[in-house]
Amino acid sequence: MPGADRLSEARAALAAAEDAASAYGLGSADPGRSGRERSSDGPGASSAEPDPHAVARKIVLRQLAMGPRTRRQLEDKLRDRDCDPQVAARVLDRMSDVGLVDDEAYAEMYVRSKQETKGLAATALRQELRQKGVAAELVDATLQDIDPEQEKEQARALVARRLRSMRGLDREVQTRRLAAFLARKGYGAGVSYQVVREALDDLPEHGKD
Repeated sequence: MPGADRLSEARAALAAAEDAASAYGLGSADPGRSGRERSSDGPGASSAEPDPHAVARKIVLRQLAMGPRTRRQLEDKLRDRDCDPQVAARVLDRMSDVGLVDDEAYAEMYVRSKQETKGLAATALRQELRQKGVAAELVDATLQDIDPEQEKEQARALVARRLRSMRGLDREVQTRRLAAFLARKGYGAGVSYQVVREALDDLPEHGKD
């Protein structure tokens, strides 16, 4: 996926975060006013406050070094650190330009990861991405290629693993617990009960005499 590739390249660049920031020209987002000019107002020049753009940039880079983040998540972090909204927007715009902030790549990577590790269905993925601030149109575009049949196979694998710890229980109890389990993963009732019924029918303990 092109977006995921862009994000991988961006994350690799964070191994030398400060060097990368300097190379990308993120050190001063106000070109008409250098750090020297800001600190040359009198005898106390050397103790002038830090450049707010540099402070915001460091906060963002530290967040990205810990893992991918959406733009909204970074905006929230900067707001929590009392960064000026205009400064935050300018820094995030520049980082978006160079691929360090990329909601499209984030969404693609997040969907792939959560499908593989947690078996989440499209409904749950949609909710989680929206909670993380990914725009609705990006969420829709990312989820549109999910194959319903592949999702059903994913549900079957989840049920098979879950059943290992539920042997010996009454069929009704198994059905209720498995359906609730799939619902938490974002699967609809129709798919859930079909998959659960098929799995239970295949168990010797529920075989017909």
